[in-house]
Amino acid sequence: MPTITASVDPVTRIEGHLKVEIQVDTVNGVQQVVDAHSAGTLFRGFEKILEKRDPRDAPIITSRICGVCPTTHAQAAVNTLDMACGVTPPAASRIIRNLIHGACFLESHILHFYLLAAPDYVQGPGMAPWTPGWNVGRRIDPAVAAALIGHYLAAIDIRRKSHEMGAIWAGRLPHTPAFIAGGVTSVAKAEDKAAYQGYLTEITNFIASMLVPDAELLASIYDDYFSVGQGFGNLLAYGAFELDDTGSSKLFSRGRVPRGAPSVLPVDTNAITEFVTHGWYDDSANNLNPAVADTVAQHPKAGAYSWLKAPRYGGVSYEVGALARMTVNGEYSNGVSVMDRHVARAREALKLAQAMQGWLNELPVGTPAFTHPTVPATATAIGLTEAPRGALGHWLAIANGTIAHYQIITPTCWNCSPRDTSGQRGPLEQALLGTPIANADQPIEALRVIHSFDPCLDCATHVVRVKECSA
Repeated sequence: MPTITASVDPVTRIEGHLKVEIQVDTVNGVQQVVDAHSAGTLFRGFEKILEKRDPRDAPIITSRICGVCPTTHAQAAVNTLDMACGVTPPAASRIIRNLIHGACFLESHILHFYLLAAPDYVQGPGMAPWTPGWNVGRRIDPAVAAALIGHYLAAIDIRRKSHEMGAIWAGRLPHTPAFIAGGVTSVAKAEDKAAYQGYLTEITNFIASMLVPDAELLASIYDDYFSVGQGFGNLLAYGAFELDDTGSSKLFSRGRVPRGAPSVLPVDTNAITEFVTHGWYDDSANNLNPAVADTVAQHPKAGAYSWLKAPRYGGVSYEVGALARMTVNGEYSNGVSVMDRHVARAREALKLAQAMQGWLNELPVGTPAFTHPTVPATATAIGLTEAPRGALGHWLAIANGTIAHYQIITPTCWNCSPRDTSGQRGPLEQALLGTPIANADQPIEALRVIHSFDPCLDCATHVVRVKECSA
């Protein structure tokens, strides 16, 4: 049969704008994906917006990059500012930051499994948001499907409560003003702790009794997806949720695990570069570390097909996310696949919720959570953390007391990147290869691979200012 080209454009049930084009052919008697291109279709430019501004604006502005993981950008920005200012925030602020950041993690993980990924597998009622859709490849019997739909409805309530929980100290969510250089704007009160505790107990119970069992049930029904979406198998995590004031100990450790490596290897930020050969950016920034690279749009451009850059570590594609974190932490070792991503994400949610209980118990009441920083005239700094979707890095340079340079590499830029100069695919593109496709007109199998990464294109792409044209 001839090669079939199928395009999912836009990919729905994600944050932002993603187009995925696959080529389907028969190999050894099996119709499967033989090539793939992942394209971010929106151009943004928060790095350029930040230039010449007061560095203390960065947490507020970068949190607007995304409505799903804004607290993560605020966390990365304040990590960067703390480093640039040479300030160590008080222990109370470290704990409050963890509790706010953790609330957004839980909200995102619950959102992803039930609202974004589950409709790929569960036949829902004949109404929006379940329709229109591809009613193919269903294996879940009606009784189990009805129970999962009930959990879907419960998840809507629980994810709202996750935001309400975080807003106790965040002031508001999703875009908190509470994260500032030197700490947070909040001071814990006894009644705040009690309110947070009420939410956390309910959310933890939901995760333990519904999310984890449901993810593992789905994995048992679709167990062949433990062999689908494997990709390169290289995993990277920056680490997050500091356990001490020095930041040397984290709930999620920093490290990387190349495919087949017997142990976790260290992360050197100098080994990170971004390729733009197949992105709509000027090639002058090709294969540069974000500390010196710039964001210069060039569209149209021969050979380019995405508004995403292509981050690489030592020239190699790395996957990031909950599976990478749990693997680096030594708490997940089954493998790399569609179902491994779902199971690891659910188990990570429970691990984090339990850790949050410990932080809440540890949080002192009435203790200041801010140390006044002095913004230097000149400085460079890096802020690394983890978003729900994976490793997030902010690179900052200050000159004359203002931002001279700012670069951001988001998790989805790692996962959904286009090819690099050598032609090496991004992790999602590689993971799609070999995916069996029953019907190229309704490639639900490819969509399951895509959704397992939980793409967030609003984070990964850039924006352009349109010039007014004279008549």
